[in-house]
Amino acid sequence: MLAYAESKKNLAASACGVAGLGLTVTGAAGTYWPVVVAGLYAAGALIAPPERPAPPPPGGPTEQLNDVRERFGRLREYVAEVDLPDPADGRLAELMELYGALLEPGWVADVLAADPESVHALSRAIELDVPECVDTYNRTRWWTRLTPGGESPERHLERQLSLLYEEAERLTADLREAEVRRQQTHTTYLEERGQHS
Repeated sequence: MLAYAESKKNLAASACGVAGLGLTVTGAAGTYWPVVVAGLYAAGALIAPPERPAPPPPGGPTEQLNDVRERFGRLREYVAEVDLPDPADGRLAELMELYGALLEPGWVADVLAADPESVHALSRAIELDVPECVDTYNRTRWWTRLTPGGESPERHLERQLSLLYEEAERLTADLREAEVRRQQTHTTYLEERGQHS
């Protein structure tokens, strides 16, 4: 609770709520002043930048990946309980499958652990980006029911999940490229060794 009270979201929302109270005092909000104050508070929470996740904790690559796997397990439980529209739900399932494949114990996870930037990007997506997409969709959908019109929250959610999927595909391609370079380097080494013997 204290962490939320000090968060950027709460501070921005509170500032907008105070602005709503100012509108109420001046009479601009009229009889709908509770809706105006609540709406401005919610708008402030939505427009505030998300908190930046802490960088991966120092420690060995195995410890870092175990921490990311644990958070991924919690994320899976969370999104399993959320009701999303079909296109976004399918994109989320693909994204979760890709994250799961990258984090599965074995040589792929070993390659991932050797690249701290990739571990951090995956950690950020799992800890912050995916939950933020789902949370803001649910909140925006609630407001859209009160005041229909504008761009649908479903389209934003689908676009956000597509961008995260593209990011995960780039991460996977970078890891694959690193392995290709490693193989080419070993081939060059063997060729040079064969010429000198």
